[in-house]
Amino acid sequence: MSNTVLRRKRIKLRIRKSVNGTSDRPRLNVFRSNKEIYAQLINDDTKLTILSTSSVKLNKEGKTKTEIAKEVGQVVAQLANQAGINSVVFDRNGYLYHGRVKALADGARENGLIF
Repeated sequence: MSNTVLRRKRIKLRIRKSVNGTSDRPRLNVFRSNKEIYAQLINDDTKLTILSTSSVKLNKEGKTKTEIAKEVGQVVAQLANQAGINSVVFDRNGYLYHGRVKALADGARENGLIF
C-alpha cells in the first residue's frame, strides 16, 4: 500500500478510538472517492446503519465536487430530521477537514444537524 493510504488508516484508527455513535447521537461517517462522496449515520451500539445517502443519487450537471458534497450534507440532515435525529458525532474517516469533507459538514449544519 502507498504511504498515503497507510497514513489515512492510522489517522482513522486514532479517530475511531474516541468517536462512537449511539442511538441518541449516531456517528456521521463520510467516505470520499475520486468521483463521489457518501455519508452514513451509524449506531455503533447495535452496529447498524440508520440511513445513508450519496452523490450518486444527485443531479451533478454543471456543479463542482464541493458543491455536490454540500448538497449531500443537506440531504443527510433532512433525512436525519425526518428520522428524529438532531445531533450527531462527526467522523471524517481519516480525511483532512477541508474541501469536500468540510463542505458536507457545513451543509449538514445549515440544515439543522448539531455536531
